[in-house]
Amino acid sequence: MTDSPSSISERKQDHLDIVLQQDVSAKGIRTGFERFFFEHVALPELHLDHIDLSSEFLGKRLQAPLLISSMTGGTGSAHEINVHLAAAAQHLGIAMGVGSQRAALEHPELAWTYHVRKVAPDILLLANLGAVQLNYGYGLEQARRAVEMIEADGLILHLNPLQEAVQPHGDSDWRGLYGRIEQLVAQLPVPVIVKEVGNGLSVRVARHLAECGVAVLDVAGAGGTSWSEVEAHRQPDLMRKRIAQAFVGWGIPTALSLLEIRCQLPHLPLVASGGIRNGIEVAKAIRLGANLVGMAAPALQAVCGAQEQAVVETFGAVIEELRIAAFCTGSANLAQLKQAPLRRQDTWDPLP
Repeated sequence: MTDSPSSISERKQDHLDIVLQQDVSAKGIRTGFERFFFEHVALPELHLDHIDLSSEFLGKRLQAPLLISSMTGGTGSAHEINVHLAAAAQHLGIAMGVGSQRAALEHPELAWTYHVRKVAPDILLLANLGAVQLNYGYGLEQARRAVEMIEADGLILHLNPLQEAVQPHGDSDWRGLYGRIEQLVAQLPVPVIVKEVGNGLSVRVARHLAECGVAVLDVAGAGGTSWSEVEAHRQPDLMRKRIAQAFVGWGIPTALSLLEIRCQLPHLPLVASGGIRNGIEVAKAIRLGANLVGMAAPALQAVCGAQEQAVVETFGAVIEELRIAAFCTGSANLAQLKQAPLRRQDTWDPLP
């Protein structure tokens, strides 16, 4: 049985309101980027204005290696947020993903809340479905509809087993998903990206997904928003609330997930997300192996404060921080930044 449009919209609005109004950051665990520092270059022999942050990802040229990560859809306010985020992405030349489109697939009258192509004709735009839905009747048809609905360049399949486990009436059957993902990857005409939602990907899971033919992995590690904490705020049952809150520090730190997967899968495109808040952390993620860096919470807070211009200013600041970080490591472009000396604070040893 599917939820009604009103119940889906209510749940989506609950998520938005909780993330904006409550402290739902992970507790007792950090992203891990604080453990690394760049070797400062006091004489970089560069012109700051000439630093090239452009890159190519999934066939699209980006002015900076940034992704406005998947957040929302399914409500009127979500549509307004998505439009402003997409317009900002178009202005800055960066990528964007929409929130889970399950609501619109089950209730087509909600599809308009995801439509952003009119304001962002050129961006790398990614559709989004929960991977577990492949165990609940979804397949190639639904994936195609999600992509076509927003004229997307690729499809994100998100992994959220912890959120589903603590969510009222969450989807609990996660058996056999590797095979279903592999089948979908082989049939869908656009690239498939698999991402966690804030608890990180292990090397073992990453390797299995790579063997399934997945085009990109988004590590989405711990240290940012805790979706078990979000669900705790929605949980009226005190015992279930306590259970959800117990997992507020659960997961693999973003930097650790990224570093380990890059070491084991050196050629697979990776997105780093999960608690990344500024351009210096973006620079560290690039150096640790990310091809693209996703940010969600800063964009959501900005767009709800003052709409598109605030998002442009927020990500514009991140881009300038990234530019200065590259400049102060003597890196003229992202390729050089990937080789910049980076050290661990606990040992002071340089990374290879």
